Amino acid sequence: MQAKDSNPPDGGYGWVVVVSAFMVMGFTVAVLKTFGLFFVEIQQHFDELASSTSWITSVTIVVFHLGAPVASSLCVQYTHRTVVITGGLLAFSGMALGFFGLNMVWMYATTGFLQGLGISFSWIPAISIVSHYFSKKRALANAIASAGECAFAFMFGPFFQWLISQYGWKGALLIIGGIQLNICVCGVLMRPLASSCFLKARHCETETAPGNGASGRDKEDKSPIMRKTFNWMLVRQPEFVLYAIFGILAAMSFFVPPLFLVPLSYSLGIDESWTSSLLSILAMVDFGGRLLCGWYANFHVTKTIHLLAMTITLMSTSLMLLPLANNYLSLAIFTGFYGFFFGTTVAIHITVLADVVGMPEFDSALGLFMLIRSTGGFVGPPLAGLIVDFAGDYRAGFYMAGATLALSTGFLIILDRLQQRKKRGSKIRTKPEKSILPYPSLHILKHQ
Repeated sequence: MQAKDSNPPDGGYGWVVVVSAFMVMGFTVAVLKTFGLFFVEIQQHFDELASSTSWITSVTIVVFHLGAPVASSLCVQYTHRTVVITGGLLAFSGMALGFFGLNMVWMYATTGFLQGLGISFSWIPAISIVSHYFSKKRALANAIASAGECAFAFMFGPFFQWLISQYGWKGALLIIGGIQLNICVCGVLMRPLASSCFLKARHCETETAPGNGASGRDKEDKSPIMRKTFNWMLVRQPEFVLYAIFGILAAMSFFVPPLFLVPLSYSLGIDESWTSSLLSILAMVDFGGRLLCGWYANFHVTKTIHLLAMTITLMSTSLMLLPLANNYLSLAIFTGFYGFFFGTTVAIHITVLADVVGMPEFDSALGLFMLIRSTGGFVGPPLAGLIVDFAGDYRAGFYMAGATLALSTGFLIILDRLQQRKKRGSKIRTKPEKSILPYPSLHILKHQ
């Protein structure tokens, strides 16, 4: 059954899609975030080095990002619903086959590659279809959907630990795979809008229209199909390039604080039980930041790109101040500030991407943006690690992350200036045409 309205409904069945996306975020990214609970169990079972075991998660993250353009292309060729269901089956297969645990290479291929591909094929279309269903309320809808990552991560930690203690790490993987089958149910609920079906119907009519020769039809139709499937030419648009550079710099910083937060607390002599609570604080304030920022952005009081620049600046400031903490209380406060502003950033950065490229190119832009941004995620943690090793202090990693975020804000400012300049230029070009409208008599005199 298809949606009746070809325009974004900004509500109605769209909220069902948002809830479905909320669940998908939980069954994908939240599982990836809490997979570290299996690290020691798998390492001890195969008697491998920590570096070898860590490649399971690394492969998952790499495939998640590299699969983004493929997922975006399939969304346009088929439907978001189809791709999400496929992603759910792939995620289940990765965990279910990981249950056999034959060797470490087997784990790379199953809980690494298949799970990463499943996450990519589920996450990308889930985020994309929410933006298609909403226009005025897009920021709020994206914030609610992305909050599923925090809510499920908060619950999955103790739940996965209990599963491992009761059924072992292999049994836990199988059960988690079964839980991820619910992604398919969420996918079924993501019915496509009528507009997407209308475009495909028009394309079919064009192909079968009488009077079109085979060669002429191929010449005229192949280019639109390829462009509609995936538009790589977005890299030629200055606005997209600027936002992609911002994404790279931001991703270089995003993965650093969670990596060094626990070691920093240990270096301050904080007890292990108190240290674990920092991660819970991080998840809770992250959740609150996403919802609050999405709610505020929904009023359109502040331009979304300006709001993103402010949240990035505040997050950068909180990271620069966090190393000043010298006890649990001060560390928890600064962690709370960082987590909150991180949540506000994640809530709206996809909305800004939609504003930059427009909805006709959004599917292609999302996949390409994720692919380009992944380079920052790959470079950031190792670079921060080198800086920490050189300085001999975990605080250096937070300074690096804060400085990189501050640099990324500059590209948002340049992007905003470029958009404003183009908008002013467009108004100037259209002004002379409108000026003759109030004087129709001039046209009459000209023809006489």
